[in-house]
Amino acid sequence: MSKISFRGRLPMGLQDKINLRTVKGKVGYKITKFQIINEDPGASSVELIAKIYTKDQTGSINPLVDFTESDLIAMAYYIDKPGGNDFVGENVIFDDVVVNQNIFISAQDSGGNTKECNYYIEMESMALSDLESTMLTLKNLRTVTSR
Repeated sequence: MSKISFRGRLPMGLQDKINLRTVKGKVGYKITKFQIINEDPGASSVELIAKIYTKDQTGSINPLVDFTESDLIAMAYYIDKPGGNDFVGENVIFDDVVVNQNIFISAQDSGGNTKECNYYIEMESMALSDLESTMLTLKNLRTVTSR
């Protein structure tokens, strides 16, 4: 297993696509770390919620968290209030999830702030057998058709 990482900045209400797809789908990825922070820590009030999905979220990006969503694989929650000790950071990664397709990350501020959100993701990559690759790809297709 080897580690790879991704980092970026997200405008509120938009998403980034992280390209993990390979031609044969023989590489799997598992999220090991997911962190977010606002663009000016300690200087502005934020209530950030970032989520990672296995499907494109265009048109349905929101600050609501629902762990029953089959395509949600990680979320992070970050609160920062200037001038006090009101910092909170929390993340949840569904550690049994391995993907071999692209993932999508989005962020919203439940308090209405429009500052950009920085993110950092670490993943482990692993070789997949033909059977594992086929199963993950079929699972991905089933989720697309169920939306």
